[in-house]
Amino acid sequence: MDDFKERLIHLLHYPNISWNIVYQMLKKDPTLQSLYQLQKPSPQQISLFPLLNHDHSLTQPSIISLQPDMIHEQIRQYETNDITVITIMDKEYPRFLKEIYQPPWALFTKGDISLLEKEPKLAVVGSRQASPYGKNAIRLIFPELIKNGVLIVSGLAKGIDALAHEYAIKNGGNTIAVIAGGFYHIYPKENMGLALQLMNTQLIVSEYPPDTKPLRWHFPARNRIISGLAAGTFIIEAKRKSGSLITANYAVNEGRDVFSLPGSIFNPFSIGANDLIQQGAKLVTRAEDILEELRLNVK
Repeated sequence: MDDFKERLIHLLHYPNISWNIVYQMLKKDPTLQSLYQLQKPSPQQISLFPLLNHDHSLTQPSIISLQPDMIHEQIRQYETNDITVITIMDKEYPRFLKEIYQPPWALFTKGDISLLEKEPKLAVVGSRQASPYGKNAIRLIFPELIKNGVLIVSGLAKGIDALAHEYAIKNGGNTIAVIAGGFYHIYPKENMGLALQLMNTQLIVSEYPPDTKPLRWHFPARNRIISGLAAGTFIIEAKRKSGSLITANYAVNEGRDVFSLPGSIFNPFSIGANDLIQQGAKLVTRAEDILEELRLNVK
C-alpha cells in the first residue's frame, strides 16, 4: 500500500468524516501530507483545514482524541481479516461507480473482488415485506438473467434484497451486497448467515471502515452505490415512499436504466413500482425485457 493510499484510508476512519470534508482537504492538500500532523495542529494546519474547525459534525477535539496508532493497527488487521480496500485512485475501482455524483472515496471489500469487474450488473431492490408475488417474480425472471451472465447487486436488507442475493446464488450466478455501516456490524442481524456466505463465495462492499455502526442516513446514502455499480436498476415491489425509489432516483439521475415489475393496484407495495412505470421506467414481465437493454448499455 503506497503512502497516499494509506493516508486516504486513514482519513476515512475519522469520526463523522464527510464526503465533502475529504474533497475539500484533497483540494487544499492533494497528497494529504499534513494529515498526521492534525493530531497536534499548528496554526498553519488550522488555516489549511478550516472545515475541520468549523464543521460542527467534525470538531477538533474528536480528531485529536483519536490516536493515529490505533488507526494504523486497524488498517494492518484488514489483511489478516481478508478485507481489501480499493480507493477511487486504484485501477480496480469500478468504472460505472466512478461516474456517479459523490462516488465513495474507498470501498472496503470482503470476498471475491474480481466480481467488481464483471459485467453486466443489475441492481435489484424492493420491499422489505416481500409478497408471494414478488418472490415468484424473482423465481421466474432470475434464471434467465443468471444464464446470460448478469451479476445481481443489492443491499442485504430483509425481503426482496435478501431474496435477490439468495436466488442469484441458487441459480449459479454471482452477487454483490452493498451494506450500510461496516462489516463488523451487519444489519439486519437475521441476515448474518447470508452475509457470511457472501463474504466467503461472493462479495460484500461498504464505503465505511469495518467497525462503523450503521446509522439511519447510511442506508439512503448506500443506495447511490447499489445503483452506481450497475447499468440498470430493477424495482420489485415498493411503496410510494421507500428506499427502493431513492435507489431508482439515483439511477435516473446517473442516466442508468430503470426497470419495474408491475403490480396490483390493490397492493400498497406495488404503488411505487407502478408509479415508476408511469414515469418512464421499463415495464418488466420477463428476463428478456431487461437483457435487451443491458446488452446495449455495457458494450
